[in-house]
Amino acid sequence: MSVSPLQALLLDDAQPIEVGPGCIRRDLPSTSDVRVWVVDMEPNSEWPYVDEHPTGEEFYVVSGEVIEGDQRFGAGTYVHFAPGSSHRPRTESGVRLFGINLVK
Repeated sequence: MSVSPLQALLLDDAQPIEVGPGCIRRDLPSTSDVRVWVVDMEPNSEWPYVDEHPTGEEFYVVSGEVIEGDQRFGAGTYVHFAPGSSHRPRTESGVRLFGINLVK
């Protein structure tokens, strides 16, 4: 059986994983070195724990607004966290993020 080199899916068709109240993650087809995902957070929700990134993390705000500390990032913003960083995002309006990080 051969595996197709191409995978395509609608983001909303990816299996939702409830991370915490109002926080859903959808893991997307990725490689063994890189993890790709989408997070949807409902209005007035907060990530349920401090997210630590030994290898760093990047995300793109697709819609809505995410709040990191006292900074707000709206749709169209690319955010990079350096290796060894941590954060706990929250949102007042709701947000969809498209993220990438290296696998340990």
